[in-house]
Amino acid sequence: MAYDENLAQRIRQLLSGQPGRTEKKMFGGLSFMLQGNMACGVLRDDMIVRIDPVQHDAVTAQPHIRTFDMTGRPMKGWIVVGPGAIASDAELQEWVIKGVQYALSLPPK
Repeated sequence: MAYDENLAQRIRQLLSGQPGRTEKKMFGGLSFMLQGNMACGVLRDDMIVRIDPVQHDAVTAQPHIRTFDMTGRPMKGWIVVGPGAIASDAELQEWVIKGVQYALSLPPK
């Protein structure tokens, strides 16, 4: 599976100042890791974001947001943000911040 290089570059720019940032091919796309924990990624033209599982139901009730499910086993705390929710730089930044906050709340790997 390919991923949207333009979206990856937009995310890369937002994460440029984050210490401990790495990129890793995952799920057929590209993931952005902070201190060894996934914060967000790109799969096709969607963004994958890791959030606090407590917020999962409220977040997935929003338009263009759904649960990440590649294997038939939905992953609570992992969401897919569709292109309609990340069209503007401000929208994208909001989702990147959510992923960063959760990734940095976890112990480094």
